[in-house]
Amino acid sequence: MILENGVIRTMDPALPLARSLAIAGELVAGGVSAHETALPGPERIDLGGRCVVPGFTDSHVHFPTWAMAQHEVRLEGTTSVEEAVARVRQALGSGTAWLRGRGWRSGDWSPAREPTRHDLDAISPDRPVALMARDSHSVWLNSAALAQANGDLQVPGGVVELDERGEPTGVLREESCWHFRDRYIETTDDEYVEAMRAGIKLAASRGVTAVHDKDGWLGALRFWQRLEAEGSLALRVWQSLPAEKADELAAVDVRGGLGSPLLKLGYLKAFMDGTLGSQTARMLDGSGVEITSREGLEHFIRRAASAGFPIAVHAIGDRANRDALDAFEATRAEWQPLGLRQRIEHAQLLAPEDVPRFAELGVAASVQFSHAPSDRDLADRFWGELESEPYAFRSLLDSGPVLVNGSDAPIEELDPLLGIRAGVARTLDDRDAWRPEQALTVERALHASTVAPAWLARDERRRGKLVPGYLADLVVLDRDPLACEPDELGEIQVVATMLGGGWTHNPPPW
Repeated sequence: MILENGVIRTMDPALPLARSLAIAGELVAGGVSAHETALPGPERIDLGGRCVVPGFTDSHVHFPTWAMAQHEVRLEGTTSVEEAVARVRQALGSGTAWLRGRGWRSGDWSPAREPTRHDLDAISPDRPVALMARDSHSVWLNSAALAQANGDLQVPGGVVELDERGEPTGVLREESCWHFRDRYIETTDDEYVEAMRAGIKLAASRGVTAVHDKDGWLGALRFWQRLEAEGSLALRVWQSLPAEKADELAAVDVRGGLGSPLLKLGYLKAFMDGTLGSQTARMLDGSGVEITSREGLEHFIRRAASAGFPIAVHAIGDRANRDALDAFEATRAEWQPLGLRQRIEHAQLLAPEDVPRFAELGVAASVQFSHAPSDRDLADRFWGELESEPYAFRSLLDSGPVLVNGSDAPIEELDPLLGIRAGVARTLDDRDAWRPEQALTVERALHASTVAPAWLARDERRRGKLVPGYLADLVVLDRDPLACEPDELGEIQVVATMLGGGWTHNPPPW
């Protein structure tokens, strides 16, 4: 087919702009003038002045969890614990199975206070309720849910909040939160797969053609395999596994990649610390929760490298980021000769002297543009007086490392255009830009959502650009983002999405 009469943003510096694009099978064939005669009777699609860009990659998404969240109680935007409880009450119905929800953040509530099991017991004394915080590092439980664990709450790296009598308040953080979630909150494989079928369609409607999935801890690989086997997989998936699997991978020597054209196992995920919202980020002042020590991360990096796998490590606080960088530096003799593309996830708070170390070490910064405007009030409250810089996306980019963008859905919404807008405007409401010196250009934000993620997945010779020989993964937009002012970016709409030459959302005619 030939897409013509539009604006084609190829993301290739050699030919950044074209007015038409030829597609043969699953690949971009090139410009019409060179390939029209090689395509007998091609289908011609009039873009009508619309814009085509490479398909978006969400470089940090918990896809099964996000897909399930579409069917759970949503607590984002609640302004008080009473409002959150009211939403739960409305969703209770007459069931007896677990009621799940997510999205609360006590720092957004007025008056500010932490929730307790008693708040939920008043409306659900018998049915277990589990509500994940917005950052997924805390869970709020009622007494019926706590009783499921029979006191099995405290684990290394976890926090069990206690009241003045020394009894659990109903809030668990970090490893205690995840331990409870994995062991006691019941979700079947069929529920996940059904939710993911719908989630794939929703992602396609937002221009997403690839994801770097972080739900390896959940066993997400088997969900994706089921979807691929039934023909429902319409995304390219680069799947993680927990870093604790490093020894197993090293033992079987899989050399850094297993999978199919759509589904690949490619990296391991580790955690250094907690989060800003849960006040468990590991800080240079000694506060926060250490989940993995620098020495522990060094072990993971070495064992993963012996199997040919890179590490993606969650680091929020300035101490966590420094420890992660130190671990990559201490182990680079093992991983750099292999060409492994290591990455730090979030990199939310960085001491100034640590910013240039990403490029010096060859470690990518895997950030989430939408976190900056979403977290601005909390960051100002807790980090505003620090020398370390929060959400320093422009400083990172200018210092030279690969910068990739994701959503961290379900913490933020899986919506690349929203993320690009956040990276450029540094605001998503009617307030002025927050720390505007850290704003990016539209072109750089688009690069971080298309070209850079393909490089990080070692797929830069097939994806991320619209040039001959590359996969025809693309998005049709109703206007050219590079011709928009920052305050106009929120008006851009996805018209259609294509994966490997086939439409996955809204095929023409339009």
